[in-house]
Amino acid sequence: MAEHLLANLGLPYSRPGTPGAHSHVQIGWIGLGQMGYYMARNLAKRTTQFGSQPLPLKVWNRTADKAEKLRQQLGKELVVVAKDIEEIATSCDVIITNLANDEVVKEIYEQCARYLRLAPPIKNKIFVETSTILPRLSGELDYLVSHLAHCHYISSPVFGRPNVADKAQLLIVMAGEYRSKKEAAYLLVPAVGRKVIDLGENVEKAPTFKLLGNSMILGAVEVIAEAYTLGDKAGIEAGRINDLIGEILPAPGLMGYADRMARDDYDGVDGFSLDGGIKDASHIRHLTAKYNAPMPMIDIAHQRLITARAIHTAQKEEGTQSLDVLDWTALIAGSRVAAGLDPFNSRKDKAVVEEA
Repeated sequence: MAEHLLANLGLPYSRPGTPGAHSHVQIGWIGLGQMGYYMARNLAKRTTQFGSQPLPLKVWNRTADKAEKLRQQLGKELVVVAKDIEEIATSCDVIITNLANDEVVKEIYEQCARYLRLAPPIKNKIFVETSTILPRLSGELDYLVSHLAHCHYISSPVFGRPNVADKAQLLIVMAGEYRSKKEAAYLLVPAVGRKVIDLGENVEKAPTFKLLGNSMILGAVEVIAEAYTLGDKAGIEAGRINDLIGEILPAPGLMGYADRMARDDYDGVDGFSLDGGIKDASHIRHLTAKYNAPMPMIDIAHQRLITARAIHTAQKEEGTQSLDVLDWTALIAGSRVAAGLDPFNSRKDKAVVEEA
């Protein structure tokens, strides 16, 4: 019966021991970007599995106004803004990071390590890294953290766009020491995500798994972009193509990307940024070279992403851009330009045809 309930909860672990223990765990959160803000907000609003109110979530962000916005949104009973990274590192039992890229992740963890060498913890401390990073870096972080007193590292990337994070429906991947994964999983599900996939103790497996998943998504987005482009040239309405995608590729995530392309909606403010897509494509290509496992579609998608960024950069320099940040679905610009179409505006091409 207990195993059945755990499966329904989306957790592959037995329930933690001491009732009420999680209400006394101080959690710290570093990184309030497009994903991190929603994840931290949902975690701050959680109650423990036993119904008690947990300690307020301590948050830190490089841009302080993001942290203050979250505190004002939820109140000081649920969120406390840390004055610096040192406060998060030294005062929190669980530290969760969600950051933009590998360089920032490494910098933050090295800072935390320096503070903890000066003030070694006297009880267990768990670091949970949820960003999309190279597997090699995850191994380096594990080595760094495991050489600190009483510290453990969990690699825990997530699947889902910001709107999925908003609804606490992320798919969470975990690798690392079992007891620490178990503690982290019960904090994050169902507060932040719907399910945990456990990939064992090798912390490089989780980011590898995440990049494999992203390769499937990115490859599908590129194919859909090419289909829209061909349809545009052949005179088939984007709405018709979108309906077809819903019939033969009805995955909710893919439909979200298809809907964006059908509407020429490439605003990255509430999506997955173009730069993030280039970073992930570069990471995937790094793995393909390491393991001698070519993925030609990812090579093409990487080129399309860079083409879209180059066009957008030129538009910014000219002052003609309509958006400040592009979503990675803007990779369609590469195939559209190659087909002689406007990069981001399918309606503009239709207007030209009608005038002719």
